[in-house]
Amino acid sequence: MSVTETVAIDELARGGFTDGFRVVAGKLRVLATGKMLRPEDLVIRAVYRFEGISDPDDMAVVYAIESTTGIRGTFIDAFGVYADPAAAAVLAGVPIRRA
Repeated sequence: MSVTETVAIDELARGGFTDGFRVVAGKLRVLATGKMLRPEDLVIRAVYRFEGISDPDDMAVVYAIESTTGIRGTFIDAFGVYADPAAAAVLAGVPIRRA
């Protein structure tokens, strides 16, 4: 059985990745608090990629991200041609260190 996007997000939330993020002005904003996090203060702990079998619109990537201050959450972006260039620019500077 393959993991769905919803299952991945639920699993990550149980592991403490409970905040959500949005890209704003070259940083990640914590949705619940509005706190802005710089790429150099972040680490990607897990990446889940989902590919739509019949519909390219279903392609997505879920990132589990942790800040140096202990904020843990998820960021979801489209994958492939629909990916957000601003998100790619922010995440390019964030190292992947699996937990």
